[in-house]
Amino acid sequence: MEHPRDRLIVALDLPSVDAAEAVIDRLGEGVTFYKIGYQLAFAGGLALAQKLIFSGRRVFIDLKLHDIGNTVEKGVESIARMGATFLTVHAYPQTMKAAVQGRGDSNLRILAVTVLTSYDDADLAAAGYDFTVPELVAERAAQAHDIGIDGLVCSAEEAAMLRPKIGHGMALVTPGIRPSGAEVGDQKRVKTPRDAILAGADYLVVGRPIVAAANPRAAADAIVAEIEAAVNEQV
Repeated sequence: MEHPRDRLIVALDLPSVDAAEAVIDRLGEGVTFYKIGYQLAFAGGLALAQKLIFSGRRVFIDLKLHDIGNTVEKGVESIARMGATFLTVHAYPQTMKAAVQGRGDSNLRILAVTVLTSYDDADLAAAGYDFTVPELVAERAAQAHDIGIDGLVCSAEEAAMLRPKIGHGMALVTPGIRPSGAEVGDQKRVKTPRDAILAGADYLVVGRPIVAAANPRAAADAIVAEIEAAVNEQV
């Protein structure tokens, strides 16, 4: 398994490349893996992603692709050529199949988003789904596994449920991570780093508790220490 520091993914949920680079500079060698989502991607973040990759960092492109198959496939091919490590797609069978096709034999790993961590059962009902969150997560995870998806984005609670079902061949990437005592924000299913690792998560995505901290490097180091302690508990 990777070093605990390499299992922390810092979400650069920031409005500009300048703001992101300021955080990256303050984090220094303390962080090796970054996530770029909508906000930054649409403000020059894809060029920043290429710069990070060139510098030896790993990048998670979190754009949650979902479109007709050919469009998804061609988009994934472009991200694969960039050299990104992770790319998210929504866990609809046609979309996942197209993403696997676009990935080809590159080093890009496709992550399926089963149910957004801001959703609860009431949100699913309002969207027309006759499933609870755990039911829909389990159904989509099984489909992702069968299609050949490389990993899943899921909450820590879901990781504990999914790991026995999917085995260790798929990566589990868990957002909604908040260190003990941190504010929950807009995530409805949140856990601490220790909770997530013990539940079976491979990678933890952390944004505001690091990027908005007075000392981002110290905040990242503290989370890495929590990851390491949890890994040692598993031994």
